Amino acid sequence: FDIDCQGAAQLAAALPRDVVRVFILPPSISALEARLRARAQDSDDVVARRMARARDEISHWDQYDYVIVNHDVAASLDQLKAVVAAEQQRRDRQTGLAAFVDDLA
Repeated sequence: FDIDCQGAAQLAAALPRDVVRVFILPPSISALEARLRARAQDSDDVVARRMARARDEISHWDQYDYVIVNHDVAASLDQLKAVVAAEQQRRDRQTGLAAFVDDLA
């Protein structure tokens, strides 16, 4: 999901074992603003509101399980895939693992 920090907190509270929170940070505030402006989809007022909201969201980075700094989209996607892969391998997420290990003994 792509949700704000309040939504992430609500999901994590409701499903504490099933939610992994990943925060994507821009490489800098100026880079974020440049990306928004390069899209040429929003007025200056909208960009200003989005920047203010982004600053507020960024202040909650420490409430997340993982943080990725998005210097490069492809590299950031690879990092996100690595987080997902690691979380899938967690012992407590693998159903039937205990029975599998018992059969090995």
